[in-house]
Amino acid sequence: MTPAQALTRNHFSTRWRTLKRPSRLAAPQPWRSWLQDRGSLTQRLVLASQGHFRVEVLRQGYFKPSHSEARALGLPPRQLALVREVLLLGRGEPWVYARSVFPVSTLSGPQRQLREIGNRSLGSVLFRDPTMQREPLQIGDLRLADGTRLWARRSVFRLAGKPLLVCEVFLPALKSVEYPLRRNSRG
Repeated sequence: MTPAQALTRNHFSTRWRTLKRPSRLAAPQPWRSWLQDRGSLTQRLVLASQGHFRVEVLRQGYFKPSHSEARALGLPPRQLALVREVLLLGRGEPWVYARSVFPVSTLSGPQRQLREIGNRSLGSVLFRDPTMQREPLQIGDLRLADGTRLWARRSVFRLAGKPLLVCEVFLPALKSVEYPLRRNSRG
């Protein structure tokens, strides 16, 4: 089973810690820059892949968020939300598994477009929205059932005050990719 398959099937456990002091981040050096950056991950991946970037939707539908996800979003237990799981591929390799959770109440007004983004990156929508606010990053190391350790980050974004949760898991193929400097802060 690949790491992406294990993640899609929720065969992992983690503890999320709010990133308050980057110097205290316990992640190995190759992952620190990826984990700490508050800018657009999409933009960084496009730069790192020299434009050979794409989004592959693994699944999207209405599911119950995990207990941790519901708590982060302030949702009651067992309430359904739109869950979108994708792979972010650079140069044809899966570099990041991303899981986004959209409360039903978030998907109204202009934000209803989030239901229909298809193979576009969520970052391309979030970082162009002038109402976007991002809460502090949380960092976690995920332990898959086979013992594989993956590093991840998540944060709650707010569009016009409405929350959504984005979790990004950095896959092994990204470890050897050079972390690019950003050209600008949007996108």
